[in-house]
Amino acid sequence: MPRPFTPKVITANALLEGDVVYYTADDQWTRHLSEAELLTDEAHAELRLIEASAQQHLAVGVYLADMAAGENGPEPTHFREDFRRTGPSNYAHGKQVEL
Repeated sequence: MPRPFTPKVITANALLEGDVVYYTADDQWTRHLSEAELLTDEAHAELRLIEASAQQHLAVGVYLADMAAGENGPEPTHFREDFRRTGPSNYAHGKQVEL
C-alpha cells in the first residue's frame, strides 16, 4: 500500500553561492524557509518540482523535502532539513546568527 502524501517544499542549492534555497508560490527562490510554498497535493507538487528544476541557471539539486505547517510557515520534519536551513556548521555566521 502506498504511503500517504505528506506536505513538502521544494528546496535546492543556489547555483553561485551554494546557499540552501526554497521555491516560493510566485516562482522565486528564497533563502528563508518561512517564505517557501507548502505543497499539500502530490500532483501539484510534482508539477511545481518540474517548474523549479527548469531553473538550472539559478539552483541545483532540486528536490521535495518533507515539512509540516507551522505558525510561521513550513517547518522541517526531519533533522536533515532542519540542519540544512541553518547553513554550514563549522562556525557561527549568517543564518546561525539570525536563528
